[in-house]
Amino acid sequence: METIYFKGEPCHTYGSLPKVGEKAPCFTLVTPELKEVHCTDFKGRKVVLNIFPSLDTPVCATSVRRFNQEAASLENTAVLCVSMDLPFAAGRFCSAEGITDVTAASAFRSPSFIEQYGVGIVDGPLAGLLARAVIVIDEDQNVVYADLVNEITNEPNYAEALDVLRR
Repeated sequence: METIYFKGEPCHTYGSLPKVGEKAPCFTLVTPELKEVHCTDFKGRKVVLNIFPSLDTPVCATSVRRFNQEAASLENTAVLCVSMDLPFAAGRFCSAEGITDVTAASAFRSPSFIEQYGVGIVDGPLAGLLARAVIVIDEDQNVVYADLVNEITNEPNYAEALDVLRR
């Protein structure tokens, strides 16, 4: 369990992020087309898991736009933008914003993702949603970067994640 903050008030996550150097847990998420996307779909590629509470908030929407612009253009890299938003809502957001280079992925029916990645918020006003985090997985499915953003209303550290991807 980790302590994070929402507008300065403490809340907690279900567990902890996987640590750098560990094998990334396999996952199954759902795309806006209601297709399942699996960790094995990205074998041999780098994967960015941009995890956040909801596309209906400005900071979350900004992170999706930013990773769409910067990380998705990197060679051999897939970006999954993961939230508890329903796949339909994620699809509408991406269509309206012209976001085509990342995969919106809902964890709404993936309790194992929430548990294994330790990102479920268990108390406070955002209980039931996901914490803000960025995890980078290398081509061998090892975690090479993991950042749980301390204050949910802050953006992730894009520069750090992008530096790891460019190595």
